[in-house]
Amino acid sequence: MTLRRLFPLALLAAAWPVFAAGSDVVGENLLWLTIILLAARLFAPLAQKIGFPAVLGELLLGVMLGNLGLLGFHYFDTIANDPIIMFMAELGVIILLLQIGLETRLGDLVSVGARASLVGSVGIAVPFVLGAFVAGPLVLPGMEFNAYLFLGATLAATSVGITGRVFRDLGKLKMPEAQVVLGAAVIDDVLGLVILAVVSSLVEAGTVSVVDVLLIIAKAVAFLGGSIAIGRAVAPRLLHWVSHLDRSHSMLFSLVLVVGLFMAWLAHAVGLAPIIGAFAAGLLFEPVFLKEFETPKLVQDIEALLPVAVDTEKQQKIRKVLERHTSHQHEHMLEPIGYFFVPVFFVLTGMQVDLTALADPKVVAVALGITVAAVIGKLAAGFAAGKGMNPWLVGWGMVPRGEVGLIFAMVGKKLGVMSEAMFSVIVIMVILTTLLTPPILTVLLRRHSTRA
Repeated sequence: MTLRRLFPLALLAAAWPVFAAGSDVVGENLLWLTIILLAARLFAPLAQKIGFPAVLGELLLGVMLGNLGLLGFHYFDTIANDPIIMFMAELGVIILLLQIGLETRLGDLVSVGARASLVGSVGIAVPFVLGAFVAGPLVLPGMEFNAYLFLGATLAATSVGITGRVFRDLGKLKMPEAQVVLGAAVIDDVLGLVILAVVSSLVEAGTVSVVDVLLIIAKAVAFLGGSIAIGRAVAPRLLHWVSHLDRSHSMLFSLVLVVGLFMAWLAHAVGLAPIIGAFAAGLLFEPVFLKEFETPKLVQDIEALLPVAVDTEKQQKIRKVLERHTSHQHEHMLEPIGYFFVPVFFVLTGMQVDLTALADPKVVAVALGITVAAVIGKLAAGFAAGKGMNPWLVGWGMVPRGEVGLIFAMVGKKLGVMSEAMFSVIVIMVILTTLLTPPILTVLLRRHSTRA
């Protein structure tokens, strides 16, 4: 099976002289994209088959491609700094945060409960303090304070996607610990985005005064709160007006994408990270606002067959499924774009890792030290869950950093506050926390089930 999956890569390698001959800038970028997308589609299923998220396969692929120069193959040496590929990677992370926003209900953010709120808050505060003021200065002495701030922000991240998938794969999504973890992870995302905005602005401003911090926090909160409040007030009327102009799927797709890109630009224009704007844009599109747009063609075809082919009781069940697909069609529309752009971001991020930096045992020791701090910070959040909860389950459910940690690290690298060694250390931490969580959670859940 593995050999069959790798056959296209072997074929591409055999035809390499034909592809490489006479390539101009455009042709080279097209070939790079071809290789990235093809290889990412091959590596992601391999990662999933051994029980890990697809993102881990894409990341490891990037690490491999970015370090082929160590084996004398230098074709990919310049791709990590190519402006076209970098823009596509940036677009990929904007699409990713727009998708996360679309899949997040504003009501979920408001009604997750005090327990999840406490876990989420501790899960942000403790890792941030450990990274910025303890582990960072201890294992990476002599660096700028801004670098420690970004390290703390990266350690504070939690991946909702990876956390949710772990519990789903184990069939434990409905247990109380899983609900607390998912609710806290959503809060972590929002608070993490605010921290990212604060730290990014501090780095660009070059000051860390209390007044500046409060102003940046106020600006971040005002942007998130204001854009959501105004957007939620305007969105129903705007969507109603647009649907009368054109009810087609193409209009709905264009509207979601345009709002996401505009909000990303607006966030950038006011000095925040574009991904914050994309996330806020996703929160504006509640399914209830989209009822006036055209029903998906597949749903129409199935509904036409229901009265003839299915009895009344089953019709109701099927109609609920169809209604769910209709109300979430705007999320499904963005998936193909995500399939194209998002892997570019993760592969390019992996290519930023310089394995020569890991030849130094001290760097490896630093990576392990940072990983320990990252785990301890989230386990502390688990113990904030209170009575009646298994703190180890909650804590380990918060451990994986995944794509969110990578996004934070990438922003820090672009701002020039992270060295190559520090970036590589952070990516290793992300990989290790992602690798450790599934097997450890499996053991903990089995013990929990046995005791219950």
